[in-house]
Amino acid sequence: MNIALIAHDSKKELMVQFCIAYCGILSKHTLCATGTTGKMVGEATGLRIQRYLSGSQGGGEQIAARISCNEIDILLFFRDPISAKPNEPKDVDLLRLCDVHNIPIATNIATAEALIHALERGDLDWREIVNPS
Repeated sequence: MNIALIAHDSKKELMVQFCIAYCGILSKHTLCATGTTGKMVGEATGLRIQRYLSGSQGGGEQIAARISCNEIDILLFFRDPISAKPNEPKDVDLLRLCDVHNIPIATNIATAEALIHALERGDLDWREIVNPS
């Protein structure tokens, strides 16, 4: 599966720790991320990650384009719900795209753990259910 990683600045370290904890599962999948998040996760885990631009330079939009083309299966987007962000309207657009394209999304560590365990069990093969061969 293709998994995209995005984390607001205050959540980047949490994303790194999450990816360290679940490195074994994540290593079996194709990963992409916004620039700084991908760099930090890659350096900490050794995982191969296709890096896009940083979020402020359009990395979120690059991932959104891949979602629109059905090239992303899961989005892990660790958001900071407390601090206002200048890119917040773009974040909402990204969440909307996930809803439009039925992409499972985790915006916090609790949901991310639920998704990663479902992924490990094989419970996320929903495209096979929606679009059987």
